[in-house]
Amino acid sequence: MAIDIHWIRDNDSLGQLCAEWQHLPFVALDTEFMRVDTFYPIAALLQIGDGQRAYLIDPLTIDNWQPLAALLENPAVVKVVHACSEDLEVLLRLTGSLPAPLFDTQLAAAYLNLGFSMGYSRLVQEVLGIELPKGETRSDWLQRPLSQTQVSYAAEDAVHLAQVFTELQPKLSADKYRWVLDDGAELVANLRREVDPYEVYREAKLAWKLSRAQLAVLREICAWREREARARNLPRNRIVREHALWPLAKTQPDTLSALAKIEDMHPRTVRQDGDFLLDLIKRAASVAADQWPPAVPEPLPIEASVLLKRLKAVGQAEAERLNIAPEIVLRKKTLESLLKSGFPNGPYQLPDSLRGWRRELMGQALLDSLATAGEQP
Repeated sequence: MAIDIHWIRDNDSLGQLCAEWQHLPFVALDTEFMRVDTFYPIAALLQIGDGQRAYLIDPLTIDNWQPLAALLENPAVVKVVHACSEDLEVLLRLTGSLPAPLFDTQLAAAYLNLGFSMGYSRLVQEVLGIELPKGETRSDWLQRPLSQTQVSYAAEDAVHLAQVFTELQPKLSADKYRWVLDDGAELVANLRREVDPYEVYREAKLAWKLSRAQLAVLREICAWREREARARNLPRNRIVREHALWPLAKTQPDTLSALAKIEDMHPRTVRQDGDFLLDLIKRAASVAADQWPPAVPEPLPIEASVLLKRLKAVGQAEAERLNIAPEIVLRKKTLESLLKSGFPNGPYQLPDSLRGWRRELMGQALLDSLATAGEQP
């Protein structure tokens, strides 16, 4: 079946169509972008599906995104996406806005127990019985003109995404539909939360092995790396490679030759930023003890795996009762945060990451499971 494709290449056309879309119950939304050697994604194409047609928006020829921003923010129009974390970055950078309400078909599939983290092609095959051609995701989406294959691929995405939504949405109970939107809202909220460069060190590999004095050095290096990646629009690893962070903070080199010997230290980094890094390390190493960051908690010991299993069982039982994919019920990171709050002997506290229906339906059961763990023979 031929797809009705409409190109949008100027501000007036975009404004006119966005005004029309404001009256629809939903729009399907997808993006194509390039992110090979940049920190931020470069928008190359936006696709909108209204259930009938595919609209291809060319971001290389449009500079007024206010009408699309207004559509994204309209609470009466559901924005349908699939596995959208990077799409959200593209939209935020392009329009300054994020979609709400957000319906992610990958989440919906999990709530309908079709599968967890399903790829788009597999979901289309499962729901619509359509086998999509192999993707064009690795092709150059910034080239103009786009190839006919690229155009077809992009248009099919928009049309089929709308069709998947119309199939899945009626199958969701009122509760599950609300949960899909709640999870979508959480994705949006997480992206809106600007990462504090001075908190990045907590996620660095092996940070828990460092003393508080060494963490002060790691904190400065990670904060500088984060700021520079954004300012230079380069991937973080182009500033300082991930595996070099820990040995930098641990050994604190004071000469360029010592810096060059750091594990996984790129010669380009030594050449471009070596002197600055040495000075940064020296200054960070001299801060007063009362300014050292708190110790990073150690990973849970192997003995905790028994308790982790008990907690997972709570989630699996709830998943069976609700007939949803167990992986979406309780995230491993959330359960680990719960255990870290009181391991080994308690008391335990529910982490902030356990929110909404999950906290309401399983919060007390998780705490009860830990409270009775010591009573098991």
